[in-house]
Amino acid sequence: MLFEQLNERKVPFRLLKELVHPIRPLQDWQALREIKTVLQELQPDLVATHSNKAGLLGRWAARSLGLPVVHTSHGFLFTGREKSTAGLFYRFIEKVFASMGDRVIVVAESERQAADALKVIADEKMAVIHNGLPDIKENWQADPGAEPPGIVMVARFAAPKDHLTLLKALSGLKDLQWSLELVGDGSGRLEAEKLVEDLGIGDRVEFLGMRLDVQVVLARNQIFVLSSRREGFPLGILEAMRAGLPVVASDIGGVKEAVADGRSGLLFPPGSVEKLKQALAELLRGPELRRKMGAEGRRRYKQFFNLEQMVDKTLSLYRKMLR
Repeated sequence: MLFEQLNERKVPFRLLKELVHPIRPLQDWQALREIKTVLQELQPDLVATHSNKAGLLGRWAARSLGLPVVHTSHGFLFTGREKSTAGLFYRFIEKVFASMGDRVIVVAESERQAADALKVIADEKMAVIHNGLPDIKENWQADPGAEPPGIVMVARFAAPKDHLTLLKALSGLKDLQWSLELVGDGSGRLEAEKLVEDLGIGDRVEFLGMRLDVQVVLARNQIFVLSSRREGFPLGILEAMRAGLPVVASDIGGVKEAVADGRSGLLFPPGSVEKLKQALAELLRGPELRRKMGAEGRRRYKQFFNLEQMVDKTLSLYRKMLR
């Protein structure tokens, strides 16, 4: 679909055959050479990079050719693991490659503060531009006050997403009406499925796997939950706010920059089963509270996190780079 849209708009593009997600030193070196070849062919005025590996190799290639480069970080790998060996390694790598770029866009103020405090990237080199999303059809907006309430979480099944805390919290709310839909897949799914059976809530939890119609799933539910232990600025929360859902989420990373605690949702300490249980109970018992918070979340989405605002800010930065 993306390739068709690029062709329709006559935007030249190249597929990089050597750029793959796993770390493979020999192939990564070939990917670097491939990127340099493409840049020499296209001769851009400015290089924009995204994601971790592409960001590293793209900045390296652009710098070697004397091209200005702006990297967008969608979440630093060192945040949340600052004292671990992996965190120290990721911090060193980002510091080295940040020196190869001209500017770094971070998607949350919390990310800027972390990179500045750890002296990974100079503050004047960073710009905070929150993620933005296009609006949806009216029939994809939820009715958060509907009964009985449905809960949804959209995330891959991996340790940082911490589905287990959500499941444990819900097991303590069997006296209330609720159902849970889990969208996503991953290595942690089997563990979550086993815990659901052990907790005796198998009749209330449905594993949907990967879905291309997430907006439809959101629209039929009443509460959105994200129980992660590590996040940058999650798009899933913005999708829920756009749908008019109240959000219950871990107070980590840039989450509080999107969710107004007590107004558009409820935040809880990451990993706290009891605090998550309390937040869910409050919303499960309060259909009017859900409607009020959902409406405030949608208002915040329209004011702060729409696609047009993100694009305007990004283009403005690019233009400044080209002056």
